[in-house]
Amino acid sequence: MKYFVRTRGCALLLAPLLALCAQAGVARAQGHPLTLAQAQRLAVERSLQLVAGTATIQSAREMAVAAAQHPDPVLRLGIENLPVEGSDRFSTTRDFMTMRRVGVMQEFTRADKRQLRGERYAREADKGEAERSAVLADIQRDTALAWLERYYAEAMSALMAAQIKQAQLEVDAADSAYRAGRGSQAEVYAARSARVALEDRASELARKLRNANTALARWIGSAAAQAPLADKPLMAALDLHEHTLEQQLARHPRIEALTQQIALAETEARLAQANQQADWSAEVAYSQRGPQYSNMISLGISIPLQWDRKNRQGRELAAKLAQVEQAKAEREEMLRAHAAEVRAMLAEWDNARERQARIARELLPLASARTQAVLSAYRGGKSSLNEVLSAQRNETEVQLQALQLEQEAARLWAQLNFLLPDTAFMNSKDTK
Repeated sequence: MKYFVRTRGCALLLAPLLALCAQAGVARAQGHPLTLAQAQRLAVERSLQLVAGTATIQSAREMAVAAAQHPDPVLRLGIENLPVEGSDRFSTTRDFMTMRRVGVMQEFTRADKRQLRGERYAREADKGEAERSAVLADIQRDTALAWLERYYAEAMSALMAAQIKQAQLEVDAADSAYRAGRGSQAEVYAARSARVALEDRASELARKLRNANTALARWIGSAAAQAPLADKPLMAALDLHEHTLEQQLARHPRIEALTQQIALAETEARLAQANQQADWSAEVAYSQRGPQYSNMISLGISIPLQWDRKNRQGRELAAKLAQVEQAKAEREEMLRAHAAEVRAMLAEWDNARERQARIARELLPLASARTQAVLSAYRGGKSSLNEVLSAQRNETEVQLQALQLEQEAARLWAQLNFLLPDTAFMNSKDTK
């Protein structure tokens, strides 16, 4: 993108761009420029959301092992048939029916049921992996948006600074012409008003620049956000194709999280079906009586009676199967919504790039030619300073419009380019 600025008496082509390059040169002398990829890496390294996601996954994986084990045995201690009246009251040895009892009970859970319990938590871990990938994609996208916001805020500020210098030259020229009797006082006021208007816009752009820097610091830290920015990355292409869009979006981490939710719901449904066969428990106990009586051993088996399977186990299975259908419908609906949203963004991106190219190809040269023509006429005494200022304002507006369209296209590129996370960032964080 080329920008053209004319000063009175001399054509300074690409003045804002040169000013921006000079500013970047000073910044590079102060420190290493920060690339977009470096900013994203810093944001990933600083993210506590990813730390929380990792902890969630680790928790589920630990539970997957624990849930697949047999239940712990139960130690049972007690006194049976203890007298509470008469001469043998509270005696544990005189009555032949009194026994001090110690026993162990163990529930035996079927192997397929234990496997499904462990698998349920494994599916939760897989879902956590997908959700962590979604967080990673969000961090990369939001960091890119913040980086680009600051980049274009700096570019617009540099453009406006160059225009203010030009406006000051116009003020000086108008003052000189007025003192020499070749200009009017109205032209002096017009030139000063134009400069003040530019300064006001510069103040607004300075506010946007501060806000952009604050947004970038939220992701990479205040110290890193003070570094100068490197050149913007290449943004001419996207790895998204209209005819394979739904297949590509199926790999989107939020869609993948819903896919894992389906797997989790199906596992819970299989577990509910397995629960229709009850687990049983076995117990062995040793009972000690008084010294004049024989000690005893007791054996027992406990089996739950599923006397209302239709309204208990059957209803539970039906509920789990309904959750499977719910998860499938939610995934399909989100995939459709994402596809429609991405198609709209692709259309907006193409339109912004088309308009950007038209401005660079036609409007900018026309605005520059108009300014040059008015300046030539002004030097020949055939136009007024107001016409010069109007032409220069128009050229400034076209230059800002070009930058704004480029920024809009860059925002759309960031949102589309980082739909899927770069897993290299995740691997870098996991190895730290």
